[in-house]
Amino acid sequence: MKKRQQWGSRLGIIFAVAGSAVGLGNFLRFPVQAAQNGGGAFMIPYFLSFFLLGIPLMWIEWAVGRYGGGFGHSTAPGIFHSMWQKNRFIKYFGVIGIFGPMIILVYYLYIESWCLAYSAFSITGSYSGIRSQSGMTDFLRSFQGLMRGGHFKGVHTAYYFFLATFALNMIIIARGIKSGIERLCKIAMPALFIFAFVIMVRVFTLGAPNPLLPAWNTLNGLGFLWNPDLSALKDAKVWLAAAGQIFFTLSVGIGVILTYASYLKKADDVVLSGLSAAGTNTLAEVVLGGSIIIPAAFAFFGPAGIADVSRQGAFDLSFVTMPVILQHIPLPALFGFLWFAMLFLSGITSSVSLAQPAVAFLEDEFNLPRPKAVLVFGVVVFVFCHAAIFLMGKGVVNELDFWAGTFCLVLFATIEAFLFAWVFGIDKAWDEMHHGSMMRIPAVYKFIIKYITPLFLLLILVFWFIQDGLPFVMMRGIDDAVRPYIIGTRFALAALFGTLCLLVKAAWKKRKMKSHHSKAVI
Repeated sequence: MKKRQQWGSRLGIIFAVAGSAVGLGNFLRFPVQAAQNGGGAFMIPYFLSFFLLGIPLMWIEWAVGRYGGGFGHSTAPGIFHSMWQKNRFIKYFGVIGIFGPMIILVYYLYIESWCLAYSAFSITGSYSGIRSQSGMTDFLRSFQGLMRGGHFKGVHTAYYFFLATFALNMIIIARGIKSGIERLCKIAMPALFIFAFVIMVRVFTLGAPNPLLPAWNTLNGLGFLWNPDLSALKDAKVWLAAAGQIFFTLSVGIGVILTYASYLKKADDVVLSGLSAAGTNTLAEVVLGGSIIIPAAFAFFGPAGIADVSRQGAFDLSFVTMPVILQHIPLPALFGFLWFAMLFLSGITSSVSLAQPAVAFLEDEFNLPRPKAVLVFGVVVFVFCHAAIFLMGKGVVNELDFWAGTFCLVLFATIEAFLFAWVFGIDKAWDEMHHGSMMRIPAVYKFIIKYITPLFLLLILVFWFIQDGLPFVMMRGIDDAVRPYIIGTRFALAALFGTLCLLVKAAWKKRKMKSHHSKAVI
């Protein structure tokens, strides 16, 4: 039997899981969500969601992953089957835990490559003469190949950086858990926090950049972000946004943590490790993510301009607003490099985690050596990536993000929460979580994990689908010229999901034949 991979140290897996969670959303999505949903009032449902949804799901995924790893499974189909062996269909629900990360990776790699490109642009001064929002927007659109003319002649430059980013990811993944992913995260995570801290300090030393407008300063920018508008708590969308932010930022519901935890030893502590990973992510998000873009933008654009800035969306905040701000301070090349290098490190620690479930599935269920598994996976992803690159202006990325980055996440987490608490059984689940643990989970969490977390997830799934999901599925407001691309993307996604289901069926048929052969020999 092939020896399973293992982590080198507890610190290594905590860094790896935190690296999976700490991504672009911590520094871009979180401040925008907070600014648009009541400022400081947003933190009330945010922390309620953290304790009622985020922490329980983190513990569930660590415990479930370690349990499935004991049966030789590193991915959701096998792990779900090991928890409910009497149900022959449950493994197909686990396909979501391979499909979702794989599709997220398809567009995430391209966005990650922008960070690498802009790190180089900062050092070489490619955008050094651009000091306005409109000018930087044109620079970005030209780089993406979404406008003719401009600084770049087509999408070629972006494509070269994508190739470099793709190759780097595949090399790291091919080196395995300990020598590849763990080693990367042990270097990247401390560097990421150092870069973010340096940028945060520089933002707070900006003061008021315009002497004629002393109220436009970074401290008032923090006030804009954190002063609570308690009336916002009456809006259900604020609560949904806060729950969604916790859900997405911790990387729960993707299937990645299940895979990472499957490489633990039975005696490894999942309670303390899960809590440490969740805490590291929240520190990066609330303290660092909330202290850079919005305060800096307030100091330069003021209370009226910041409202427009916060509505731009995460990508424009990072690749338009922040470069403009950094152009107006001393050493813009250095701080521009630190900003985009920080984003790139947060991106690559997440992207390698997104690849691991599919690679582990090929290793475990088809006994492929890791280099061959990475090659097969890499070819498939590389082909799909071209849709995100060359059809970006046709709604393809939004379509991929909806199905994989939103719908699959919520659905998968809901399934695993009910499976763990109700099918596996809360008493057995409680014992499994505490096996090898150095600390006891407060007893109230037994009730929360059995009742509150599954119900919370079910409500999120239902209300989100009614408010946002159904109109998206029905393609309401979609331009007729874009519809063929959307329909084509949906057919491609359905074909990929169906193929993964067939692979799961083939893998279990192979296991069954092997089991019968072993019994016959005996």
